[in-house]
Amino acid sequence: MKLRWLIPIAFLIPLRLSASDAPVGARVATITIKPREVTILHLRPEFESTIRMPEEVTSVILGSPGEFKAEHNEGEPEYVYIKPITKDAAQSNLLIATRSGQHVTLELVSAGVGSPNQAQPVDFLIEYRTARSFLISADSESPVAPSAPAKEPDRGRVGGITGASSMPLSSLDEAFKQQENVNAPKWTKWEDKEIETSIGDVRQLSNETMISYSVLNSSNQAIEIVPPQIQMTGRKATKKKKEGKGIISDQLEIRDYRLSTTRLESGERADGVVVFDRPNFKESTERLFLQIAQADQVDRPLLIRLPFTPPISGDSK
Repeated sequence: MKLRWLIPIAFLIPLRLSASDAPVGARVATITIKPREVTILHLRPEFESTIRMPEEVTSVILGSPGEFKAEHNEGEPEYVYIKPITKDAAQSNLLIATRSGQHVTLELVSAGVGSPNQAQPVDFLIEYRTARSFLISADSESPVAPSAPAKEPDRGRVGGITGASSMPLSSLDEAFKQQENVNAPKWTKWEDKEIETSIGDVRQLSNETMISYSVLNSSNQAIEIVPPQIQMTGRKATKKKKEGKGIISDQLEIRDYRLSTTRLESGERADGVVVFDRPNFKESTERLFLQIAQADQVDRPLLIRLPFTPPISGDSK
């Protein structure tokens, strides 16, 4: 009878030791929302990571649904759950937008099973807070207050201009304010689309280009738009005439932007300004476009043709 009990115990002991030989390092951090920065999220197969936003999440856009799984439900409006669905090493991106128009961009990194990088801690919980919140560093367990308040006004990329009105406005903020004050923009309707668009001033600032624009929700239901993109599209000739010409498209780097809101109720309008690096020259077949898309139709964006040479130079009004 004793032998019958000793045999299973002998098997359980080595299993317990092997499980404790390689413990999983866990990281819990609180991060201030900075739209221009990308958060690297370290994941591990068979582990689920949690992202908590400061308010209700309205959209989650995942770059590679075949390698990662992102979940969000109305019962837990502030949470997003993400995990790898492949045991191989994988990498992708994730965009999360909230009700007020705030958004964060994450780079998803999974080392996979059996990788030498498994010593890297797994991000179990990442909690985002607004810019005025306390910070908790990656290796800290208690809040750390900022050493001194920021003297510069807090101007969010989404949600308009905030902060002290006595501070002088930048060229971008001045253009944003002007676009908001346009009472009756000239709207352009698009076939089979729920939004209408209007282009304001197009300015050249040194080697950068700044564009003002507005978006109108002409449907009878609420919609959501994503941050703007700038696209350069052209045609590349092939060696064989039968093959025709291939279309090539590149996304240009955006330096900064302002957007009054990303959620538009029926009949509501959003105003925006975008600053990007425009190349010094282009081929005759290439065209410059402002790309605007709804959150539920990112694969079918609107492409608004832009002049390659801005008609307005510098800060002239």
